[in-house]
Amino acid sequence: MVMKLAKVVPFGRSLDEYTKMFDLSPKDLQQRILGVGDGPASFNAQGTKAEVNITSVDPIYQFDGAEIKQRFDEVVDNIIDQVIATPNNWVWKYHSSPQALKKSRVESLELFLEDYSQGKQDNRYLNQELPHLNFADRSFDLALCSHFLFLYSEHCDRDFHIASIKEMLRVSQEVRIFPLLTLMQETSPYLDFVMTEFSNWGYSVMIKTVPYELQPGGNKMLVIKSKSL
Repeated sequence: MVMKLAKVVPFGRSLDEYTKMFDLSPKDLQQRILGVGDGPASFNAQGTKAEVNITSVDPIYQFDGAEIKQRFDEVVDNIIDQVIATPNNWVWKYHSSPQALKKSRVESLELFLEDYSQGKQDNRYLNQELPHLNFADRSFDLALCSHFLFLYSEHCDRDFHIASIKEMLRVSQEVRIFPLLTLMQETSPYLDFVMTEFSNWGYSVMIKTVPYELQPGGNKMLVIKSKSL
């Protein structure tokens, strides 16, 4: 399927947000990390400066920085207006206000764009997408999937979720997915099935509360890993 940038909301998150969303310890940050669906996050840019080994994959990386920035500029004010219009749908702890949220997203985009060209040369930003990744088995220690699986349950069916998680577990030893809510701010209808299936296949599966919450109740991640770890 050809990706159309006009349908994308290119919001990215910072290294600090990733650290809290995925409860990343200093030991975690010493591992080989795969960011799945990172978009224009500054996670890779900031992490690389801190000597963290991060590879990011997203189909948005088929576009150049100017195209990604143009799309961001087209949608950011409308998204923030929607946030302002739904005050009960948000938790203003990490971000103190809609304006602070916008400022954070702008800053993440700017850091991403500063790093994007060099990162592409270094193969840190790769145009790949689930459910098929072009990596050898166990290329990474930890795969992080931010704001894609479960969030887009209405767009991606249960089989897609299962296939995508299997693929992440093929290329990494552990998978963490955040958040577990859909765009309608309800727990994904696929969550229980996914947990049961991977438990039955011999994986360790758990839900963990994390120190980050923007959507009410959106402070949990799913962790799946081999029981041998």
